[in-house]
Amino acid sequence: MAASNSRWNIRRAAILTTAFISGVLGEDLLVTSGFSNCETGSNIKVQKVDISYNNADKTVVFDVAGTSDKQQNVTATLSVTAYGQDVYTNSFNPCDGKTYVEQLCPVPAGSFGAKGSQAIPEQYSNSIPAIAFQIPDIAAQATLQLKSLDDGKDVGCIQSQVTNGKTANVAAVSFVAAGVAGAALLVGGAGAIGAAFSGGAGAAGGAGGAGTISPSFMEIFGVFQGFAMNGMMSAQLPQVYRSFTKNFAFSTGIIPWKQMQISIDNFRSMTGGNLTNDSVEFLQKATLVFPDGSTSSGNGSAFKRAVEDVVYLAARDIDAAVNATSTNGDTPTTTESTIRTAVSGIQGYVQQLSVPQANTFMTVLLIVAIVIGVIVVGILLIKVILEAWALFGNFPESLTGFRKHYWGSIARAITSLILLLYSVWVLYCVFQFTHGDSWAAQTLAGVTLALFTAILIFFSWKIWNTAHKLKNTEGDASGLYEDKKHWVKYSLFYESYKKDYWWIFVPVIVYMFAKGCVLAATDGHGMAQTISLLVVEGFMLVLLIWSRPFERKSGNVVNICIQVVRVLSAVCILVFVEEFGITQTTQTVAGVVLIAVQSALAGILAILIAWNAIVACCKENPHRKRRKEMEKLQRDMDTLTPLDARNSLLLDRAKTDETSITISYANTVADAKRPLSRRDSSPERYIGVAIDPSHASYSPLNAPYSRPLTPSMSMELNQSRENLVSNPAPFGRQQPTVPSLGGGYGGYSYGQQNGYSGYRAPSGY
Repeated sequence: MAASNSRWNIRRAAILTTAFISGVLGEDLLVTSGFSNCETGSNIKVQKVDISYNNADKTVVFDVAGTSDKQQNVTATLSVTAYGQDVYTNSFNPCDGKTYVEQLCPVPAGSFGAKGSQAIPEQYSNSIPAIAFQIPDIAAQATLQLKSLDDGKDVGCIQSQVTNGKTANVAAVSFVAAGVAGAALLVGGAGAIGAAFSGGAGAAGGAGGAGTISPSFMEIFGVFQGFAMNGMMSAQLPQVYRSFTKNFAFSTGIIPWKQMQISIDNFRSMTGGNLTNDSVEFLQKATLVFPDGSTSSGNGSAFKRAVEDVVYLAARDIDAAVNATSTNGDTPTTTESTIRTAVSGIQGYVQQLSVPQANTFMTVLLIVAIVIGVIVVGILLIKVILEAWALFGNFPESLTGFRKHYWGSIARAITSLILLLYSVWVLYCVFQFTHGDSWAAQTLAGVTLALFTAILIFFSWKIWNTAHKLKNTEGDASGLYEDKKHWVKYSLFYESYKKDYWWIFVPVIVYMFAKGCVLAATDGHGMAQTISLLVVEGFMLVLLIWSRPFERKSGNVVNICIQVVRVLSAVCILVFVEEFGITQTTQTVAGVVLIAVQSALAGILAILIAWNAIVACCKENPHRKRRKEMEKLQRDMDTLTPLDARNSLLLDRAKTDETSITISYANTVADAKRPLSRRDSSPERYIGVAIDPSHASYSPLNAPYSRPLTPSMSMELNQSRENLVSNPAPFGRQQPTVPSLGGGYGGYSYGQQNGYSGYRAPSGY
């Protein structure tokens, strides 16, 4: 007995190993996935179907069970369609010598079951195209029709989805995508992490540099959201592309969690929801039928089904039971999906992830609430650690700002999260308004949407109002970047943009709102939805190309490329619109091309993130750098005294090749000017001399005093002691005169001006 168990364990291990290798490396298999009876009132009702074809040894393995009203002889016709075309059709008689199946010859009355394998003649196996074993998520369907030999009437019919075990929906892709987004968050120091470790006063330096490095966390996450939202379109998307977009569902807050869905179902049932055709229990029994005719189950994955079928393929011993349908626990059992429901758009996308459509908003709400809770608890935990550090050790001065302004860090992190999820939040709220059934869920959707929109409008108004005041007082809005008070409060909205394009964040918010509204409001109308999305994406692309608003050239290049891919994606989705009548083969090719383009974009962004990890060590945020320089100069001016050595003429000054001097005239009209005499003896020769602030070496340290008769030559000129000794002013009495400035200023009196009274220009000037 022990030896028998040992041999069985070895066999089981071999079977599982074969299943794993076949599922990962992709053996040439075609297997059925789920089934449904396609004829009502038939004499034969099938309850179980497992059929698989192995191209390596040209064999078909089957496991069929059902009930029959009477004993009868039948013929079976198996037809397979792929991408809307018939690719295989064959009829056989279970009583024929070549295709003999004892358990079905004849079909007994009552319950029956048949399990076995048969070799497929070469003439039929060669008719199956090789591409059917290579393309993931093939759109193929098998139909088995049973007819009575006595009268030729249909006595049974079943339909089943056919898959080759390969799929574009791979869990590893989701993990890699999440890792890329996390790497962008760490490299850029974006959002909550930058704010948490920089604190309120230091956030300008820490989180302020997040948006200026492209691709940033916001950009990466937005790209993944775009991929997922493309999968929510109501067009006739190919199955392979639908599976690909499922990998990025996490970026929109859709995470399969059965216990959470059960809790939401209970909440809906208590607040007016209808669970009859929209619940987790319903999805477990249903087969989802998409516009292209492909089907999917509301629970389980294609990979899991492929592994189960390969496990069963390893056991090929014919076994039959009449009036019995039980099987042992080691053989997978496929029962009939008693409910077939047509789905498309947002409903189809979320339900294939085991999320009922009416639960969509509540699912995202709970996920976001969990994320906000993690952010708040994490920042408070850091605060507690820092307080303990301050009590028992030497606390770093760089973290002082966080201790004082940690609530500001929490507010900044939550606001960043709102900005990150605003587009999908609008999408799910509008979808809840149009498809929801619980008054409580709809109320929560309305309140949260109004709250998030109000927060963004408030910050937009505050920034706009601040910029308007700065323009009135300083001439431009540079204070939004140079003033730490403004930068800490508002920089997360415009930190990536140039000073002249700080306002770009407003059309970006409008773009996110419009995109979410378009997808949700036009759900179910493929052509209108796709054209509207193309218009919105095209508008954003034109805006980026026209303005090129990002501070760094890399930011402009990356974001324009991202937007180009979004526009091209919308164009490709036009191919999937049913009204155009494009064949499924062409649509599948377009879907594969779209996957390649979007995958290439994701790969390039991942490479750029790795590159930015290196560049970030060498470069500094330009806005932060300029602001720090201004702060240093301001501190120097605040501590400057008349006896300060920095204002001494005896110090050696750095030589410069260029000195820009501007001559201005007060209380005069514009007129032609002649060169100023360099060694004029008049004390009024310095009137109107000022340093040109536009010179590259200008700084507040060199700014002239406001006394018009005080020399204001640049302090960068060579004013050494040798010059003071070698070029003294001439001795003796000299009659004060006005420099010969030309322009016919005859008889002009300079009376009582800053202590110089009684000087009158000679009438000859």
